[in-house]
Amino acid sequence: MAHPNASALPPARAMVSLVLAIGLLLGCASAPRIEIPTTVPELRPGILTGYLPRSALPDSLALLPPPPAPGSAAQTADDAAFAATVTLRETPRWELAARDANLVFPKAAEAFSCTLDAPISPDTTPNLYMLLRRSLTDAGLATYGTKDHYKRTRPFVVNKAPTCTPGEEAMLGKDGSYPSGHASLGWAWGLILAELAPQQANALVARGLAFRQG
Repeated sequence: MAHPNASALPPARAMVSLVLAIGLLLGCASAPRIEIPTTVPELRPGILTGYLPRSALPDSLALLPPPPAPGSAAQTADDAAFAATVTLRETPRWELAARDANLVFPKAAEAFSCTLDAPISPDTTPNLYMLLRRSLTDAGLATYGTKDHYKRTRPFVVNKAPTCTPGEEAMLGKDGSYPSGHASLGWAWGLILAELAPQQANALVARGLAFRQG
């Protein structure tokens, strides 16, 4: 997820189909006006149902390779990347990662506001706000085919190192680390917003990358 202990790539290419579908739905000026619901059922408190049924989610297990094998060069590089994040404690980058780790709305909607150069809130941009809330669910659920298959232990559990969200460590320690849900979400939001604001596409995708690398 979007903590300094996060690792692995999301099923980014598969999320492009979702991005394009949403872009076609919302971006055509000549298309009939779409009535966007203001209330959506919750999967659990605070988490709305997504746009895609489970059967239509990207198959991360088919898209991603296995995680690095113990003792491999890839695992050594993964360990080094994790160790490098620990040195960022009490720096602005660590603080940004902690903010990005907050996926509770309305606070989560602010992550891309600066890069988009526009507020994202239920009052000022209700349709965009709803888009981010529901695509969060799609991006997150798309990772679980692989998470549940490999059940990769999170680096902070293995290395006994601190994270930027100590209050969530007990919960996160029970959930697989590969692929990163925050990585999938950062890419999804970056790509979606780049479709909606193409003049800022590079900056928005870069923000998605930074969100992933948090």
